[in-house]
Amino acid sequence: MEQTSAKLVNDAIRAMIYEVSVNPKPGLVDPVSYGPHPDMDVFLFIDSALSLHHYFEQSVDLGMNFTATDLTLMFKKLRTFGIEAEKTMFKATNGVNTHKGAVFSLGVLTCAEAYRIKHPQLDLTTIVKRMLKGLTASDYDIEKLHAKPVEQLTAGEKEFLRYGIKGIRGEAEAGYPTVMQIGVPALKKSQGTTMQRLLDTFMHIVAQTEDTNLIKRAGRHDVVEEAHQQAKRYLELGGTQTQAGRDYLARLNQEYLLNNYSLGGSADLLILTIFIGLRQGILRPEAMQSEGMI
Repeated sequence: MEQTSAKLVNDAIRAMIYEVSVNPKPGLVDPVSYGPHPDMDVFLFIDSALSLHHYFEQSVDLGMNFTATDLTLMFKKLRTFGIEAEKTMFKATNGVNTHKGAVFSLGVLTCAEAYRIKHPQLDLTTIVKRMLKGLTASDYDIEKLHAKPVEQLTAGEKEFLRYGIKGIRGEAEAGYPTVMQIGVPALKKSQGTTMQRLLDTFMHIVAQTEDTNLIKRAGRHDVVEEAHQQAKRYLELGGTQTQAGRDYLARLNQEYLLNNYSLGGSADLLILTIFIGLRQGILRPEAMQSEGMI
């Protein structure tokens, strides 16, 4: 079981490092460019990912050993670990927000996957839903939000009040449907090198996601539909498998850079998709074989 726990932790960290390694990703940091994030680079993301090792150990240990029937209590405990993990991350990055979204979502998935290993009769989506039951009702209490000083509102809270968007909390509470129904199936069907597969999977996610980071950068909600159409056009052109698809992605990358747009929300969903891909042997099964896992 110790080897299983270590593999779970490693897969979480690998998922974060794989994501930042993919290029070119419009609106995101990759090894070639910092994109619209001049305060970041790929090395900062690697440092950030490695700083979260202990947090994922805690997440896995919690999931492996939780015995109560109310899984919202497991999430409540996980959140206390997450608060400390954010502090560790910010210390490693000198205050730059590299993986705050992943601390939340990947923490949830690693904990849920650990719990699933001990309770194989349950699927991952069911566990996540049970963990996060009532999350948005609690976090997005209208009266409490309106009573909160504007300068203290998070970006997610502001977008909820302005557009009614529940963001990653809503996605998580629903069991990560974008990951389970869009990301993972796209990864299964993807072809080519690991880089090509992850790029095309990422664009499938962009084509379906209401990316709150993009809305924040653009200052308008209709930018989401523009991103959806652009991602769909890229996929229609053949994605990484055709020169037309690759050329279109290069132009899109430049457009996002010029407009200072970020797809940070989609990047977090790609991390989760990669994590599940690694766990299920969809992605890089040869690595699992070398570790004696299959």
